Amino acid sequence: MRAYPVQQFGIDHLRQIDLPTPQTAPGTVLIKVHAVALNYRDLMVVKGLYNPKMALPRIPCSDGAGEVVAIGEGVTRVKVGDRVCGIFMQRWLDGPPTAEKSKDALGGDVDGMLAEYALLHEQGVVGFPEHLSYEEASTLPCAGVTAWNALHHAGDPANPIEPDATILIQGTGGVSIFALQFGKLLGARILGTSSSEEKLSRARSLGLDEGCNYKQRPDWSKWVSETTANKGADRIIEVGGAGTFGQSLRAARVGGTIAQIGILSGGSTTDPLALTPILHKQLRVQGIYVGSRTMFEQMNAAIAKSRLHPVVDKVFDFNQSAEAFAHMESASHFGKIVIRITTQQ
Repeated sequence: MRAYPVQQFGIDHLRQIDLPTPQTAPGTVLIKVHAVALNYRDLMVVKGLYNPKMALPRIPCSDGAGEVVAIGEGVTRVKVGDRVCGIFMQRWLDGPPTAEKSKDALGGDVDGMLAEYALLHEQGVVGFPEHLSYEEASTLPCAGVTAWNALHHAGDPANPIEPDATILIQGTGGVSIFALQFGKLLGARILGTSSSEEKLSRARSLGLDEGCNYKQRPDWSKWVSETTANKGADRIIEVGGAGTFGQSLRAARVGGTIAQIGILSGGSTTDPLALTPILHKQLRVQGIYVGSRTMFEQMNAAIAKSRLHPVVDKVFDFNQSAEAFAHMESASHFGKIVIRITTQQ
């Protein structure tokens, strides 16, 4: 099979090579991968920034969708011909996260999906809604489940998001756009920030209620306050990290929740953290690291019921995988970047 193992860190070093096609063992399923979606984590893995001490070679990318072409002895959850995705953390099936469940994350702890075939345990795969293409389904395992977790499982379980709630998304990457779509399913009011008027316009076509260009209005937390009559946002989908966290604290309402997801804006780990807003506003700050298989299945049910389609920015050919990573690095995308894989006969 053709694959793109990271043998040396750096996008320029990403090369397609031939590897033996995996063979099934008891409890495993062989997936013919049709599409792979990129996440910021995948870019960091390829560049050596996610784990500089990662043992190489390592096939990157956590998110892929494909067809089951062979099953090992004892497999009962899926059958040959099923259309499936792998789950991000192969051991996190249900319940709260633990150190043990957090092991075996695809494209990091173990080989990922940027190959023509992937061998996974039957417990580590889920079917996806019938109305989705392989390209659309490939976007679900990380960005989709992360956004679902941030809206449905972060915060106070006794006080779920109500239809009149205000949700703030940052930027127009995969997680943020999924949060926009899932938030609209909840009937919430969605506010968003971006550096691009064009992207804000596209987001409005998906249901964004109000948008702020943070290049024109760097103090966007004040804009959130003004837009919410000084109340603040009920839930903030925080993907920026150190560079945006302080403003997220100021933009949240009293008793609100910040779903801390990303580190896109970088920032120093030694930067001072203003704890006062957390105390005075009695905020809940919930770290989000994807989610469980059960969350994936809950999300799929909602997607199937609503006939929702993930937003795909651009689809690259398998031979253009390095170009796909460069496109992600440019931060010019809206929604998800996908690599379509065509298996040689």
